[in-house]
Amino acid sequence: MNATPTLGPELRKTGVLPSLQSLLLTVVIAIFVITFLVQAFQIPSESMEDTLLIGDYLLVDKVHFSAGGFWGHLLPYSDIHRGEIVVFHYPVDPHQHFVKRVIGVPGDRVRMAGKQVWVNGVAAQEPYVIYKSPDQDAYHSRFPNSSLVALGVEGTWWKQMPGFEIHGELLVPPGQYFVLGDNRDQSYDSRYWGFVPRDNIIGRPLLIYWSVSAPQVGTAVSMSPSDKLGRFAYVLTHVLNATRWDRTFRLVR
Repeated sequence: MNATPTLGPELRKTGVLPSLQSLLLTVVIAIFVITFLVQAFQIPSESMEDTLLIGDYLLVDKVHFSAGGFWGHLLPYSDIHRGEIVVFHYPVDPHQHFVKRVIGVPGDRVRMAGKQVWVNGVAAQEPYVIYKSPDQDAYHSRFPNSSLVALGVEGTWWKQMPGFEIHGELLVPPGQYFVLGDNRDQSYDSRYWGFVPRDNIIGRPLLIYWSVSAPQVGTAVSMSPSDKLGRFAYVLTHVLNATRWDRTFRLVR
């Protein structure tokens, strides 16, 4: 009886096996990078304008703020500082990802008055911030203020907030961070739902690897994350015109 011929030599001879090995190695490296080092993230709202725009696609560094462990001996970890932009799991619904700027770290005293942020009694210098509303007495411009009823404030936070107020300032507790959007009048942030636990923070945006403008007014396509099919179709047919080339490969600061 003749033995069944093996395909090994033929595969090696035709170069199929090396190609498969190369492909497998590429997949393994990609999975490792996505799992441990970086994560892709899309900006879904205007809360970080003009630093980050709707349609910006980011690479998020998951290593920088990680908690050490085995990788702590190999990779550079650091503390989270004021002024840094972070991507995190939304504390009220951890399935959602938010991106905001850190304003207060544990132990800081934070307040807002007349659209000016004060941290530990010192006025913060924030050249990246924009305001679109002229109202300086609204809840989002005067904080903390548990006596001023505001729409959108999460119920649990509304009850907890007075416990963190000391002489008109909000004291950031251990292991927590106070974050705000750069577009202060259009940002759903710590003023409305409270602090971000350290464990919720995923990383910091490193790079805008691609940026695509919203469809022209009058089109039926939405750039919201929920309209994935419509967004994909729009980008596929308008990739050259829709791409914001001046933002592509821009470092996030």
